[in-house]
Amino acid sequence: MRPFSLLVACLSIASSSLALITEEQQPMQVANGPVHTTDSWDWENCGLDTDPVQIISIQVSPDPPQPGKDLTVTVNASVEEEIVEGAYTDVTVKLGLVRILKKRFDVCEEARNANATIQCPVETGPYTVVQTVALPKEIPKAKFKVDVLGYTADDEDMLCVKLTVDFMKGFPRFW
Repeated sequence: MRPFSLLVACLSIASSSLALITEEQQPMQVANGPVHTTDSWDWENCGLDTDPVQIISIQVSPDPPQPGKDLTVTVNASVEEEIVEGAYTDVTVKLGLVRILKKRFDVCEEARNANATIQCPVETGPYTVVQTVALPKEIPKAKFKVDVLGYTADDEDMLCVKLTVDFMKGFPRFW
């Protein structure tokens, strides 16, 4: 999976579920903002109200995500301060307590490489980003935690999203 696809998948899982609220997924108010929860995945906006990028919602289809299938992620966000060259994100993926990936992504470079519709500089205003990625069928039946921490070109906080994706749901457990 290309790095931008992983980032979009992470952000997608993190931000757009509040757009279509059903009986199975209800937003909960916590100190730092809304949290999305289902049986197989959830996200939390761990950023501050003063962060330049405010994640409003994340929606995924199919919900829940399934190994070997395309995942379409819709992220709704509001950009409060212009995002310029030099902005970056640190993405950490953990399997239980074990870190399996820690990678830094240049936001503007990844957008260029993916031929994304939104390019740097990103002006202030509301944005909806829709991205489809192919999830490998080899994803293990496990619970993953993904932290996405974004920073401006001046190394100031830009956004924070925590994701949990549980690919064990629906599979029999023997312990």
